Amino acid sequence: MTRSIRVVIVDDSSLMREMLKAVISDEPGIEVVGVARDPYEARDVIKRTNPDVVTLDVEMPRMDGLSFLEKIMTLRPTPVVMVSSLTQEGSEATIRALEIGAVDCVAKPDGSEGHGFEAMAHELVGKIRIAATARLSMRRPKPAASPLQTPRRAGSGTRFIAIGASTGGVERIRDVLAVMPADCPPIVITQHMGPSYVPSFAARLDRISPPSVEVATQGARLVQGTVYIAPGDRHLVVIRDAQGYSCHIQDGPAVSGHRPSVDVLFSSVAKAAGANAVGVILSGMGRDGASGMLAMRDAGAYTIGEQESSCVVYGMPRAAREAGAVAVELPLAQIPAEMLRAFDAIGEHRTRAN
Repeated sequence: MTRSIRVVIVDDSSLMREMLKAVISDEPGIEVVGVARDPYEARDVIKRTNPDVVTLDVEMPRMDGLSFLEKIMTLRPTPVVMVSSLTQEGSEATIRALEIGAVDCVAKPDGSEGHGFEAMAHELVGKIRIAATARLSMRRPKPAASPLQTPRRAGSGTRFIAIGASTGGVERIRDVLAVMPADCPPIVITQHMGPSYVPSFAARLDRISPPSVEVATQGARLVQGTVYIAPGDRHLVVIRDAQGYSCHIQDGPAVSGHRPSVDVLFSSVAKAAGANAVGVILSGMGRDGASGMLAMRDAGAYTIGEQESSCVVYGMPRAAREAGAVAVELPLAQIPAEMLRAFDAIGEHRTRAN
């Protein structure tokens, strides 16, 4: 019989602790082995119970959630799902937590009663199950600190890079963009993330990355030195016209279980750019992106998958590889340079075997 997932809940609200404990304990295959009201209590509970997953409130007395998360990741790496408010401060703190090493996040509803809590609790349970599969011991490869060289044809206006990611993607996207030159090729990104977090995510990336980073908007032209992040609740597609490429934002149902969907982005790239694009799929749970990346590769694009050794969750890259969509798999640290190398090699019909 498979062992239950052991969970510790850390939240300064006694009502929230009890409500989360009741909901999580009712889930098959999950067991709440401890609760704590602040990081000091949590430290002792975690040592005593050795949980598989910790749920951690961002705002707590005596020590904030980010400081405690840093200690967990340094001293006792454990999968953590952050629970934060929907305020701007809460969103910014959550993005920082994902960079530190939290596996995922959920947003607290405005009130603790009713449908808002039930939806949040359901989302949290799903993310606890994903977090229990995370590979923390191998999860933090870092590319070189200095920006890479700008590709010769970065400003040609005829080619660009598309990236898709989910669980673990915030940290990876940060690391990739950190070494992009300020005048890098246009980059479009779909990262699975709630709409309340995307503005903070893009703003933080814009502050710490050499290129400009913005939330994609309807009709925005793809230009050199700019990165476009999909909104959190709508699909991002790329289209081509006489002036070049532009972002289009679409409503519609979830695709491959997600909105925004990596499959939607990659499929649009295959149609709009064909061989004039580079596709990259990073850490994430599930299969989103596999069929879209296959369409890109069939259209002549060069495609890169993150290697299992550096993934938090080797789901999306595995699905893409198994579908025959990936030209080459690499650990995260090697992906930025390969993206730019492949960008310059577009049209030269250079390929690499898996």
